[in-house]
Amino acid sequence: MGARVARVELTGAAEELVRRLTARHGPVMFHQSGGCCDGSAPVCYPRGEFRIGAADVLLGHVAGNTPFWTSADQYASWRHTHLTVDVVPGRGSGFSLEAPEGVRFLLRSRLFTDEERERGEAEAPLVTGAEVTG
Repeated sequence: MGARVARVELTGAAEELVRRLTARHGPVMFHQSGGCCDGSAPVCYPRGEFRIGAADVLLGHVAGNTPFWTSADQYASWRHTHLTVDVVPGRGSGFSLEAPEGVRFLLRSRLFTDEERERGEAEAPLVTGAEVTG
């Protein structure tokens, strides 16, 4: 079987920002909760400083080996959606590493094509926090 359906990717500008943040802070991770504050903006944390919940879902890795997690509720709503992380001017969540840079991460989305949806439905379930936190 080939590679999994890509569920999340970065624009070139977002990838460059992740490289700079990683150089400054070490390995990072993303989490998309869909909760309060900046619900449409993924939050970038130093890896290991945000506790993944048992029900969180790993959508994939971006910028090489940067994990992108989402809450179970958010995944249930967006399971047929491809997400693109972009970076725009402005101030986002004070918890996210890019906040001091004067920019913020922002999600852009599109529905999967019929082919992507069919492939995704045939794949094994995505990894959850329960499998990695143990």
